[in-house]
Amino acid sequence: MPQHASIAGIAMTAFGIHRDETVKSLTRQAVQGALEDAGAGLDDIEIAFFGNMGQGVLEGQHSVPGQIALREMGLQRAGVVNVENACATGSSAFAMAVTHVNAGMADIALAVGVEKMNVGTRADSLRVFDGAYDVSRPAELEKTLIDLGGVGADAGEGDRSIFMDIYGAMTRAHMSTFGTTQAQLAVVSSKNHGHAVHNSKAHFRTAMTVDQVLAGRALGFPLTVPMCSPITDGAAAAIVCSPEGLARLTGADPVRVLSSVIGSGVDRALDDYERHITRVLAARAYELAGVGPGDVDVAEVHDATAFGEVLQTEMLGLCELGAGGRLAASGDTTIGGRIPVNPSGGLESKGHPLGATGLGQLCELTDQLRGRAGARQVDGARIAVAENGGGLYRGEEATAVITILGR
Repeated sequence: MPQHASIAGIAMTAFGIHRDETVKSLTRQAVQGALEDAGAGLDDIEIAFFGNMGQGVLEGQHSVPGQIALREMGLQRAGVVNVENACATGSSAFAMAVTHVNAGMADIALAVGVEKMNVGTRADSLRVFDGAYDVSRPAELEKTLIDLGGVGADAGEGDRSIFMDIYGAMTRAHMSTFGTTQAQLAVVSSKNHGHAVHNSKAHFRTAMTVDQVLAGRALGFPLTVPMCSPITDGAAAAIVCSPEGLARLTGADPVRVLSSVIGSGVDRALDDYERHITRVLAARAYELAGVGPGDVDVAEVHDATAFGEVLQTEMLGLCELGAGGRLAASGDTTIGGRIPVNPSGGLESKGHPLGATGLGQLCELTDQLRGRAGARQVDGARIAVAENGGGLYRGEEATAVITILGR
């Protein structure tokens, strides 16, 4: 299938804790911003893909959240498809919009992701994560964690998502296999907190030293709170167009979608990183885009914990397997380095509003490719890659999306 879709407009709200906002109001802000960026109106949208993971759990709004949120702001006649795909929800909505446009089914499509997680108590918010693994086999989850990196020896302090235990086990497995260190994880976290200082839409904007990261509250070795993403509210949206759709708009500054692919894993040994879901999927995305890892100028990856960035730089081929920690420690992934990763601050600092996260990554990369990222700008950025994963199945993400953009 020809890859001719472009991002004509894109926008995101500030990410953070928004007690006074709703799914509807956050959706409105992001969609209006994307339409203004594209020089488009609501009536131009032919189909919308609406990504949300938690509203059904937290507010009881099941089945038609997208129809309700978008109709509230005035969208009529256009088809609306609701997308829920764990933490890869927003990027999945985007990939579906791209596929629809590339297939010739629409010239102008909307992808939007939104999450209002700070509803009720913190314990209420954490319920969103409870179904992102096989709940019918709880013993299997425990066995997987033990097989990966042990469980229970250092449970850490305070309440947290089950995924912090999952990431802790994954991290210990990588440490055991490749020698990755806690200090290297702290370098990743410190780097991302530093990047976010210059991002006015980030949840956290305070720089942290490596020592401060290491001194944070333990969440189970080797993770500390500053290494992990917060509970975040926010929304992001993109207008995806064919060449014919672009011709109908005024003032658009398009960024080409070279590839955007969704995948799931294959049966593999837990230590067979060559067949990891995102490594296999990245190879396909690069092939479709006609580029390779060496062509990438900037990346946004799913660092729900600092280890996520270490792993995904390896899976994307930005370094050798097992070298992600050393890559970060070298300074190469910092703005100004060889391959800047998460110039937005990443999920650790920009925030992780589940259904909006993937589109938030694409907002950052679009800004980078347009040269409008300000103090975060990566000089000469022409090719960008985003990795967004979600859920757990047999020791790895249950789903993932890789998107490659170009100018």
